[in-house]
Amino acid sequence: MTPLRQRMIEDMKIRNYSLRTIKTYVGHVAAYAKYFGKSPDQLGPAHVRGYQIYVIQERKFSWSHFNNAVCALRFFYRVTLKKDWMIEHLPYGKRPKTLPTVLSQDEVMRLFAAMPNLTHRIILMTAYSAGLRLSEVARLKVQDIDRSRMLIRVRQGKGQKDRVAPLSATLAEVLAGYTKVAQPTDWLFPCQRPRHYLSTRTLGRACVTAARAAGLQKHVTMHTLRHSFATHLLEAGIDVRTIQVLLGHKKLETTTRYTHVTEQRLRSLKSPLDLLAPDAEPGAA
Repeated sequence: MTPLRQRMIEDMKIRNYSLRTIKTYVGHVAAYAKYFGKSPDQLGPAHVRGYQIYVIQERKFSWSHFNNAVCALRFFYRVTLKKDWMIEHLPYGKRPKTLPTVLSQDEVMRLFAAMPNLTHRIILMTAYSAGLRLSEVARLKVQDIDRSRMLIRVRQGKGQKDRVAPLSATLAEVLAGYTKVAQPTDWLFPCQRPRHYLSTRTLGRACVTAARAAGLQKHVTMHTLRHSFATHLLEAGIDVRTIQVLLGHKKLETTTRYTHVTEQRLRSLKSPLDLLAPDAEPGAA
């Protein structure tokens, strides 16, 4: 490991960045340096611009990936190299505003039924029932399930914040049966390697495979269950502020994306055509 990389890692550790963020940022800066074949501290504004254009033209391009790279480079130049003047050369890309993919309750049931692995199915149920992120449900520990208070403790979620989520009565029964058979001692959903939880990549792939097996035409990921959780609560009349707390969103505006017109409201909406006088006929004077 180069001294420069070590210094960047230390800068992030001092600021209490998560291990996942550290790995992501270091990876972006390493890719930036590799593209030009030079140490990143020798690269300036022209290189940054060229690299941003390159990232946009990549086959697997997404604005999330682009902005992640910008965050990493901004940290590297501003904190590690102390070159604040470089920030103006690292603009964020404007992400297109799209509505989240949401499953109907029937589609959620079909997804569960199509998951052949029982443990994976229970993980899907857990993620949906409490609106958990993939990493959050994978890292649940046995002690995080509080049956006496009917709560799930989410440790160090996004932003390294703890929060609690409601424990569904249905899920509590399912987990009781699961723990009786599996007998987990530390991680709620351990893998075959001792003292490790199930791989998030494995769970993500299993969810995609189950969605195909269920015949769902939508683009379904584990995060789709989180979107569905929030939207179904809205349709049930739960206020946005409560949903914000349950999801662990820092800003309310992040949660308000779920206030889009829900399918349930669309189905109950009357078209202006339906409000016309019943005796009004096409072509009538």
